[in-house]
Amino acid sequence: MTSRRVTAHLSIDVVTPATLVFEIAVAQAYVDLGGVVETWTITRDGAPFPLPREIAAADGARWHVLDAQPGQYVIDYWATVEGTVVSLPAPEVDALRFRRPSRYCESDTLAATARAEFAGLPSQDLLPAVASWVGTHLAYVPGSSGPTDGAVATLLARRGVCRDFAHLVIAMLRGLDVPARLASVYAPGLSPMDFHAVAEAYVDGAWYVVDATTLAPRASLLRIATGSDAADTAFLSVHGGIANLMELEVSAVVDVLPQDDVTQLVQLA
Repeated sequence: MTSRRVTAHLSIDVVTPATLVFEIAVAQAYVDLGGVVETWTITRDGAPFPLPREIAAADGARWHVLDAQPGQYVIDYWATVEGTVVSLPAPEVDALRFRRPSRYCESDTLAATARAEFAGLPSQDLLPAVASWVGTHLAYVPGSSGPTDGAVATLLARRGVCRDFAHLVIAMLRGLDVPARLASVYAPGLSPMDFHAVAEAYVDGAWYVVDATTLAPRASLLRIATGSDAADTAFLSVHGGIANLMELEVSAVVDVLPQDDVTQLVQLA
């Protein structure tokens, strides 16, 4: 049985009263499997602070909400996940909504480019082809993109980070009328270690991972959240006040790191 262990450490300076929403816990599907052991600790100015309340969010994500007064907060999350989940066929509503353009994935703008590059490819060849095309057209440069950059800006800049690679993959696939979505994940093998973002495409009745960065083996990824783009999967959102992220540390390990054949289709499990 596969065992994966993940941690997230955040230090946050809350300047004015704010609601903090975290998407750092492993997805509900792993909890339903019965193979998750997880722990939270939170301190405010060095003293223990009540744990956040959990909200079941869309697409199997788990939001953890903290009503924070001014102060220095340290949040630590640990989880061990035993086993893997099976990706179920998409309901019709998902197969339709994940074909639509979204804030960061302007597939309507990029549809002509997608058709010119990939029209006519069979599904088993399409996903590796799109991943390779994005990977060769973009350079992975930490800090090179802004939080509001979408797929079009990324393609023009020819560089970005994991979310930018994923947004461009998604936009190209949707431009070909292939349902595609973004998944935030823990990624054993990723270097430098951080939260990671990948695309998923729905072909032949199943969701398959498309990671144009090739920075971590797809079979080891552990889902956190899923959505149309990064607007749905942010690891921290601040509402109603001011808070600054001061420190972030992420770790993810697996018993045996698998090899990744980029020509093969792989599901996020």
